[in-house]
Amino acid sequence: MFRLPRPLTIPTVFLVRRVVSRSTCVARSMTDDSAAPTAAQDVKKSKIYTRTGDRGTSGLFNGTRASKDNMFFEALGTTDEVNAVLGVAREYLQSPISSLPTSAVLATLDEQLSVIQSRLLDLGSAIATPIPTSDSDLLKRVQFPHAHVADIESWIDVWDSQLPPLTNFILPSGGLASAHLHHGRTVCRRAERSVVQLVREDQIPAVVQIYLNRLSDYLFVVARIAAKEHGRPEHVYKKQIADTSQ
Repeated sequence: MFRLPRPLTIPTVFLVRRVVSRSTCVARSMTDDSAAPTAAQDVKKSKIYTRTGDRGTSGLFNGTRASKDNMFFEALGTTDEVNAVLGVAREYLQSPISSLPTSAVLATLDEQLSVIQSRLLDLGSAIATPIPTSDSDLLKRVQFPHAHVADIESWIDVWDSQLPPLTNFILPSGGLASAHLHHGRTVCRRAERSVVQLVREDQIPAVVQIYLNRLSDYLFVVARIAAKEHGRPEHVYKKQIADTSQ
């Protein structure tokens, strides 16, 4: 078997690497840090993919593995989807006219959405830690405080006080930011539905469902705020009256 001499007797300006597949050596200057890899064996395997899920299973936070089509991963995926939609909405919260600064109202809203995006990751940790199969230390680590629900409720109260009362059903509209916030609201409702059975079976804490419920209410209210700040109209529901004259 080929072995590299130790210590190396070649100049340190060169890096000697052993290519296991061919048991050969390649010398390359260490000073050329920007050089792109020239062969597949020069590229280290990315940590992004692990291949452990190739057979349709994935791991929960407590180390147990389950099928990817079970309720836990449906809830986790939908919660992640909410987060992604909120990321898009935040991008559109910036003034549609680039020469105008973002209003203080929208800056506050963006800050709240940033907090919510982080809380959704915390929520995912709680979902990914089944109560019956997790030890008390891990459950304490992923505990989702009810205070996060109180934060959402207080924000709703402040924003709602700045809006005219609704006299009609409104349609998802009001500009790009508003429409994406409405989209986030509907995905959030789906996320809430996805955790109902898990909560009912005491697999995850009830506060997860409560938070998602309040969050969807919050997103409805701030969608209206975004429309107002961007000066965009909210389209209202109009019932079609059947023509009975014929």
